[in-house]
Amino acid sequence: MIKSVCVFCGSSVGKKPVYAETAHKLGEVLAEKGMKLVFGGGKVGLMGATAEGCLNKGGQAIGVIPQSLYEKEVAHTGIQELKVVETMHERKKLMYDLSDAFVAMPGGYGTLDEFCEVLTWSQLGYHHKPIAFLNVEGYFDRLIDQFHYSFEEGFITQNHLDMIIVETSIEAMFEKIRAYKYKDSSKWITKDVKP
Repeated sequence: MIKSVCVFCGSSVGKKPVYAETAHKLGEVLAEKGMKLVFGGGKVGLMGATAEGCLNKGGQAIGVIPQSLYEKEVAHTGIQELKVVETMHERKKLMYDLSDAFVAMPGGYGTLDEFCEVLTWSQLGYHHKPIAFLNVEGYFDRLIDQFHYSFEEGFITQNHLDMIIVETSIEAMFEKIRAYKYKDSSKWITKDVKP
């Protein structure tokens, strides 16, 4: 059962208004479904928009932010829980521990780092939690193409591709998250090192 969802997203709003609009809507839907929002703890960008959407509908939000960012006054202090940690590694681990599923929205290096880390952990069998792209306006199309190219070149298996839920609709994404079944991919490493 999905009780909490970690949302990885930008600390900027990006160039298209639809990014912030969708982030706000995602927060609202989480609240309406009775799911806690776990996020990076910022009051800015898409992080802030997601949290505001959740709070506006009476939902619960848990932010996890490193001390260095808290001190720059970007922390969202209007949420129910704000956990301040020392490092980015602690932040990612705690966000993982608090969450039953993961959703990536548009963002930059930090968003991609967080998403790829939980994806790698799933690939290695460290967890079986659903992982999704909310692919707003095709934002992740090029990255998804890269994953498919990695598959074509023999670095990713079909099971690894299947671990990623890709949807443009919030409701359709949640349907796939609820229906997600992990496929064991732990035996994919080959020992054949011939040139």
